Amino acid sequence: MRKLQIAAIVAALLIAVPQFSPAQENSSDTYRQLKLFSDVFERVRADYVEEVTDQQLIEYAIQGMLSTLDPHSSYLNAESFGDMRVQTKGEFGGLGIEVTMENGFVKVVSPIDDTPAFRAGVKPGDFITHLDGEPILGLTLNEAVEKMRGPVNTDLTVTIRRESQEPFDLTITRDVIKIQSVRNRIEDNVGYIRVTTFNQQTMPGLEKAFTEIKAEAGGDLRGYIVDLRNNPGGLLDQAVEVSDAFIEQGEIVSTRGRVAEDSQRFNATPGDLADGLPVVVLINGGSASASEIVAGALQDHRRAIVMGTRSFGKGSVQTIIPLGLNGAMRLTTARYFTPSGRSIQALGIDPDILVEQATVEQAEAARPGRREADLRGALTNPNERNGVGEQPSDEAAEDSHVLSEATEKDYQLARAFDLLRGLALYNQRVVN
Repeated sequence: MRKLQIAAIVAALLIAVPQFSPAQENSSDTYRQLKLFSDVFERVRADYVEEVTDQQLIEYAIQGMLSTLDPHSSYLNAESFGDMRVQTKGEFGGLGIEVTMENGFVKVVSPIDDTPAFRAGVKPGDFITHLDGEPILGLTLNEAVEKMRGPVNTDLTVTIRRESQEPFDLTITRDVIKIQSVRNRIEDNVGYIRVTTFNQQTMPGLEKAFTEIKAEAGGDLRGYIVDLRNNPGGLLDQAVEVSDAFIEQGEIVSTRGRVAEDSQRFNATPGDLADGLPVVVLINGGSASASEIVAGALQDHRRAIVMGTRSFGKGSVQTIIPLGLNGAMRLTTARYFTPSGRSIQALGIDPDILVEQATVEQAEAARPGRREADLRGALTNPNERNGVGEQPSDEAAEDSHVLSEATEKDYQLARAFDLLRGLALYNQRVVN
């Protein structure tokens, strides 16, 4: 009976084997490799120190096959596949971090805004080495993610390794993660749009943001800031639609796989929701995948100035292939290319203006120096004498450009406001 079961498993695997070209290994080599698999399967099944089910062994084998290809290919059992479909709709349970696997540890791509991980201080680039004191080394990415999930309001202690710092622990309380993918406000006559992820709610949220900003501003806008920092990406179609919202025509992104005939190009349609106003896109090391598609498209079309730091560099396409009742496989099938033909993979998007995040403190006020008006016998200004060209006071000039406290503390964002303010002044003088 056992040999019959093994034979059935090998037969099932043979059905899934693709046709090999003459340049590849011939079919006899493939049969020999599958015979090796069946021998190992039988030996583990019979002699492993603890009993393991056939289902577990097959799942482990598939997971090992996929996860060793690249960090983003993986096997999703039925439960994980269901969780993934819920996540793309914008609501799921967990800590609120987008992760990948690197050197056997879980690496944080970015924390999601207003989630337990974000509030606990998790940062892009952090490595998670232990969960509740148990090492992650040896686990697959899916296994590690499963351990991070759990009932709402339960605590999980994660051990973080951050750059040159000593490892430290953070205790995070699990919660239901409800993602508001787009937020917006007006500040200093600039429309600020924060995109936290690319899910099914993103494009409707962006359209709503433009409507609200235009209604509140009443036509008096300097431009827009699109904040993609710490945005881990998401759905390709949403990235294309968001890019299309700013671009009138031309290519947005292309995907190229192993077979040239399977390449795809996504092009813009007429219409610009920003009405031609200047756009600044903010990115950082936590901006990945779909975020990089948007930043790269707007940069190549010179539709926006990209500011911040280099993005994450995830330029590969994952296709979800359902496997009936047994879940699905996430397989890397292509690479992304920007309109100019740049591959995002491992290089990311370099900003047009490099602005590192920083904390700014006001320097101690220096003693005021002497000015022309302080000199004995200085000539008066004829404009003041004639009552024209009156200059605004320093206080009035400062009040006209007051930013919120949160914006002032965010160095990169404050510099984006400065840039749009400068562009608006320049354009005004050119028109005049």
